[in-house]
Amino acid sequence: MTRSPLGPADFGLGSWPARRARISPGRTALHQDGRTLTYAALAGRVERLAGALTRLVVRAGDRVAYLGVNDITVFETLFATARCGAVFVPLNYRLSGAEIRYMLDDSGASVLVHSPDTADLVETAGRLPDGVVITTGEHGGFEAEIAAAGPPPETGVRLEDPCLLLYTSGTTGRPKAAVLTHANLTWNTVNQLAHLDVLGTDKALCIAPLFHCVGLGQITLPTLFKGGSVEPVARFDPGTILRRIGEAGITSFSAVPTMLDMLCRHESWDRTDLSSLTCVLYGGSPVAERVARAWLDRGVKLLQGYGMTEAAPGVSMATHEGTLDHPVAAGVPHFFTDVAALGPGLTPAPLGETPAELLVRGPHVFGGYWNRPEESKASFVDGWFRTGDVVKVDDDGWAHVVDRVKDMIISGGENVYPAEIEAVAVRLDDVEACAVVGVPDERWGEAGAAFVVRRPGARLDEAAFRAHLEQHLARYKIPKHVQFLETLPVNATGKIRRVELRARAAETFTNGPA
Repeated sequence: MTRSPLGPADFGLGSWPARRARISPGRTALHQDGRTLTYAALAGRVERLAGALTRLVVRAGDRVAYLGVNDITVFETLFATARCGAVFVPLNYRLSGAEIRYMLDDSGASVLVHSPDTADLVETAGRLPDGVVITTGEHGGFEAEIAAAGPPPETGVRLEDPCLLLYTSGTTGRPKAAVLTHANLTWNTVNQLAHLDVLGTDKALCIAPLFHCVGLGQITLPTLFKGGSVEPVARFDPGTILRRIGEAGITSFSAVPTMLDMLCRHESWDRTDLSSLTCVLYGGSPVAERVARAWLDRGVKLLQGYGMTEAAPGVSMATHEGTLDHPVAAGVPHFFTDVAALGPGLTPAPLGETPAELLVRGPHVFGGYWNRPEESKASFVDGWFRTGDVVKVDDDGWAHVVDRVKDMIISGGENVYPAEIEAVAVRLDDVEACAVVGVPDERWGEAGAAFVVRRPGARLDEAAFRAHLEQHLARYKIPKHVQFLETLPVNATGKIRRVELRARAAETFTNGPA
C-alpha cells in the first residue's frame, strides 16, 4: 500500500500493508480555542476530507487553495490535499480580491476552501468558474463534507511530487509560486530536527501565518513530526500571545521580527512568565539587536533562522551555544545544506568575509517556480540556487546576511548596503524603524534615501539622525536624503515594501549634485 509522504501518518501515525500501528495516537496534535484533536482524530478527519475532495473534483496533481487565518482546518486541508496526491495552495487573506483572483488563476485551483470571515474577499475575487468552493465554520459545508465521506483510494504519491505552492511576497511585480515537493518539506523538517531539540511533549504556538514559509517550516511541521502539540493562532495580538505562553506552558514558536518587537514592548512583557519557552525562532528579515537582547536577557533561547520560500525554508540557523555572542547573526548552515558564494564567471566559490551573493544547494531546495520555466532556469547556476542575498562569513563560520543584491546601492563606485545603515539607525533610541533605498543621482549615479519612523514622543531631527550615523559609518554610506514618516509600508509578513519607497524617493528628491 502506498500513501502520500506528507500526511498525518507522518506526524504521529505509521502504517503497515495489512494493519495500522499507532505511535501515541492519543496525544494532542492540534489545539485551538478549547477544541482539541488527537493524532488519531486528526488522521480520521483527514481521511474523510480527502475522500470528499476526491468525490468532488480533486485528482492527483490538482490544486486545492485555502484562504483564511491560521486554523485547525488549514492543517486538515493541507494533509487531505496531500493524501489525494494534489497540491496545496495557501493564500494570503490580507490581499485584495484582484490579487487573490490572480493567484487562483495562476495556480489553476479546482477547489477553494475558505473561512467565513473571508466570504466578502472571495466574492470580490470571483468564484471559480469550473471549481468548487467550500466554506469552513459551523454553517459552512466543510463539516458536512467530512461527515458524509469515506476514505479516498490509495494514491501512489512520490517524494519528488509537488505538495505545496507558496507564493512569494510579491514586493516587486507579480508574485510567483515556489513549487515545494514532499521531499523538500521532509528534508527541511529533518534539517530543523538536526539543529533543534524538538520533543514529543512540546507545545508550540503557530503564530506566523501558514501562507508563509516561516509559519509552516520553522516550528510547526517539525513539532507535528515529533508528535508534539501545535496551537494555531488566528490573529496576532501581543497581549493574548504573552498570556497564552504563561497559561499553557508554551515551549516554542516562530515569528517574524516585527512580532518579537511588539511582544517585548507590550505592557505585560515584564510580568509574563516565559520560563516554559525552550526555543523561539525568527526569520523573514533581520531583527534589531535591542529586540534580540530583550529576549535573551529574559533567558529565552532566541535563534535566528535564515532561509527563503524556495528552500522550504531553512538554509542556516543560530545555535544555542553561540547566540549570546552573535545575537543577530544567521548562524551556521543546516546539516543537509550546501552553501557557496557566486564567484567570477557565475561559478561557485567559497564563502568568506568579503560580501558575496549566496548560492544554496540541497534536497530541501525547490526545483523551480510554477509555470515560470525561464525564471526558474535563471534562478540556478550549475545546480545552485541564486538566493539574491549578499552574505559574509566570520572566521568562526557564522553567517551574516548583509543585504539583498537588488537593494544594494552603487554610489560613486562604492557598494552601499542599506541593511548596514538601517542596523545602525535603529540603535538610536528615538528611531522606531528605518528603511534606506537608492535613488538616481546625477553626480554619484545613485544616492541613499532614508525613511525614518520616530518612536512616540521622540523629537529627533535630521541633523541628530545624521550625527548618529556619522559616528558609526563611513561618509559615503550616509544617505543623501532623509524623510520622516509615520509608518513604513510593509506586506503581510512584515517585510518592507521597498518598491513603494523607491517610487516615493524618485518622486520626492531632486537628483542634482550634492
